Amino acid sequence: MATAPSVPNLAIFRRYASKPNPTTLPPSILLSHSETCLTVFDAFPKSIFHFLVIPRIQPPLSARHLADLRSLLRCEKSTAKEVLMNLNEEANNVKKMIEEEMMKLYKFKWEIWMGFHPISSMEHLHLHVLSADLYSPKMKLKKHYNSFHPNLGFFLHLKDVLSWFDAVPSYYQRDALFRTNDGISGSLLKDGDLCCWQCDRALVSMPKLKAHLHDEFDKLTAREKAKLERKRKRTDIPASSVQPSATDDERPEKVARLTPSWDDGSSDPTVGDDLPS
Repeated sequence: MATAPSVPNLAIFRRYASKPNPTTLPPSILLSHSETCLTVFDAFPKSIFHFLVIPRIQPPLSARHLADLRSLLRCEKSTAKEVLMNLNEEANNVKKMIEEEMMKLYKFKWEIWMGFHPISSMEHLHLHVLSADLYSPKMKLKKHYNSFHPNLGFFLHLKDVLSWFDAVPSYYQRDALFRTNDGISGSLLKDGDLCCWQCDRALVSMPKLKAHLHDEFDKLTAREKAKLERKRKRTDIPASSVQPSATDDERPEKVARLTPSWDDGSSDPTVGDDLPS
């Protein structure tokens, strides 16, 4: 008898957030944790580095309050801000870890994004922390790319969400909640144009976009390599210490320290797509 395909566990993040001791999660899932948050590897990373920071379920908040960003913003304003500040603190710790790994593998750092999707198929609030490249084998669909494009409006940057708390009360009560509904998504994800997030060049298909992003990352690597070489010549540093250690063919293996081994049997294969179908 054929085995039925596994059904994505849409509540898996809630299960993680409910654990009294996050260290019971395998290292292929858990990156780090604090008193208020835990950070897990994204099962389908959309960039070279991609993690999710999840608020732990603790009184006075329940799973219902932390279902998504919209649910959190309906809570007492000070409570919601505290949750977001805790996420911000943990995300900055993750950012430092990513930057350390960037330096080890590539000998340079590039931008790191932190943000939310206003709607998600996955139950429980989670903050995306990912490197600004969108260069990953898991980036296959237009809706995935457009959902992380930094300028289209669906990816809500954490710094922008935090700024809502300093706005006048009427803005917070009206506009902030509107920004987290599904009215700004819809056809944008599936039917919106494909364009490079760096140069705004329009691409007609995902394969062409991915090839273009590959070229953009190679250009970035070449620029940074040239900078390092100029620095080496000025300071007489051995060439081997400034050469990027990651090549096109080595990238997937080289990022293994901060990337889960999804084929080793220790991960949870039931984690679903982050976006609604």
